[in-house]
Amino acid sequence: MAGAGKPTHSSSSNPYIPKGDGDQSVQAYISAMPGWKSALGRQVDETVEQVLPSVRKQVRWNTPFYGKDDGWFLAMYCYKNYVQITFMTGASLDPMPPKASKVDGVRYLDIHEDEALDQEQLADWLQQAVKLPGQEL
Repeated sequence: MAGAGKPTHSSSSNPYIPKGDGDQSVQAYISAMPGWKSALGRQVDETVEQVLPSVRKQVRWNTPFYGKDDGWFLAMYCYKNYVQITFMTGASLDPMPPKASKVDGVRYLDIHEDEALDQEQLADWLQQAVKLPGQEL
């Protein structure tokens, strides 16, 4: 993103990041996450890489996605008061991430500023998710 100005954000605080493939696009998103959310984004990103060093990354619709050869398993999105982690096959995880979705099989984890990321639980969910079929977007 050389030469690009300061990223703009939606009213929910989600960064507007150009569509792109690879780690550089996801790192641009994480760097543009406002305030405390950027550090949380780095924690999530590092945990994903620890669980699946060969992870595929992309940004679509101002959202970073994490995947493997057969599809995508995780996404992240900034809201005004929290960061939402999307598990594409979350309904198949044990225990299921706490928040239901209108999309079949999807579950969410919402993390607020005053909450610590449970990296052990996240790593466990990721280890389960990478064994399940990936999802097409």
